[in-house]
Amino acid sequence: MEEKKYRIFVINPGSTSTKLSLFENEKCVFEENVFHDSTVLRSLGDINNQLDYRMEVIEQFLKDNKIDLTGLDAVVGRGGACWPMESGCYELDEKMIKDTHDHVAGLYHASMLGVQMAERVHDKYGARMFTVDPTVVDEYQDLARITGVKGVYRKPASHVLNTKEAGRRYAASVGKKYEDMRLIICHIDGGITISAHDHGRMIDGNNGGGGEGPFTPTRMGSMPVTTLTTDMKDVTNDQLRVLCSAGGGFSSWFNTSDSDKIHAMIDNGDKMAERVWKAMVYQICKWIGAMSCVLKGQVDGIVLTGGLMRFDDIAEQIKDACGWIAPIAVYPGEFEQEAMAYNALRVLRGELEPKHYTGHPVFEGFKD
Repeated sequence: MEEKKYRIFVINPGSTSTKLSLFENEKCVFEENVFHDSTVLRSLGDINNQLDYRMEVIEQFLKDNKIDLTGLDAVVGRGGACWPMESGCYELDEKMIKDTHDHVAGLYHASMLGVQMAERVHDKYGARMFTVDPTVVDEYQDLARITGVKGVYRKPASHVLNTKEAGRRYAASVGKKYEDMRLIICHIDGGITISAHDHGRMIDGNNGGGGEGPFTPTRMGSMPVTTLTTDMKDVTNDQLRVLCSAGGGFSSWFNTSDSDKIHAMIDNGDKMAERVWKAMVYQICKWIGAMSCVLKGQVDGIVLTGGLMRFDDIAEQIKDACGWIAPIAVYPGEFEQEAMAYNALRVLRGELEPKHYTGHPVFEGFKD
C-alpha cells in the first residue's frame, strides 16, 4: 500500500530572516531563507507591524517558485511570546495566537510572528495549524527562577526548538539519547542563547529574547542596570526594546547586522570590527562557563549550532576557552524546519497526540 503523502509548510521568522520550507512527508522539496537587514525591520516599528511585510515575502516565494498550496495538510509556525509552556507540538488556537500577538509573557522577538503567519496560510488554504517547542518553553529548575527582587522571576526565552534538536543529533552521534545526557547547547546567530540541558530538560539559560546574555548581531545583551540609568538615561522604553531585539550589537556598532559584512571588514584589517566580534564570542564563552556550573561540572558535551557557526574562528575561540570543560561538537546552521515539520507529520500520521495551549504559564510562583 502506497504511503500517504502529507504536504507541510513551515514558516520560521527570525530576528534577521524568514525561512520558508515545504515538506512532503520527511522530504524537504523547497526551502528559501530571506535575509532582512535590521535597518529595514526597524523602520517598521513594532514587530507585529512586520506581519504584512513578511507575508508579502511568502506570497512572492510561492509565486516565483510556482508552488500551489491548495490541499496543504499542515502549516507550522515558529512560536514565541505567549505564556510559557511545556515542550511539545501544539495545535494552534485563537487564544494562543492572540497571546502571542500581545506578547503576554514579555518576550519581544520576531518568533511572535510565526503563529500569526501560520494563521494567514490556514485562512487561505485550510491546513491544520501547529507550533513546536516555542521560544517560551519552560523547564527551568527552581533556583534558576529566583531574582533579587521579591515576586519577580526569571523567564525562559531561547532557541529551544533548535537546541533540543541539535542535542538529539549530538547524542545520536555518540550512541546515546538526548534524555540521558548533560549538555551545554549554544545557538549562535542573529540571536544567541546558551542553555544547560539535564537529561532532556533545559533547566537554565540566558533569556536571549529579553536582552540577557551575550550581545549579538542584533541585540545589546546584558548590561548593568546602573548603565541604563546613567549612560543611557535618555533612552526610551521603546528604544530600549529595539536595542534588545534588532538595533543592538553589530547593528549599533556598525549600522548593519549582516555578519558577512562585519567579517569582511575584519578580513580587510578593521581592528574595531575584529575587537567587537571577538568580544561577542568572549561573552559566549563566559555563559558556557556559567552553564557548566549549573550542571555541576558534569558536562557530556558542548554543542555549537546556529548560522554564525559557518565562521570557523568562532568555534576556534570557544574551543580555546572552553575545551577543557567537555568535548565540543559543531553543527552549522539549524534544524528548526525539520523539527517543526517532523512533529507535525507525526501528528498527521496519528503517531503523536498534539498538546493544547492552557492560557496559563507553567510556573506561576512558589506556593510555600
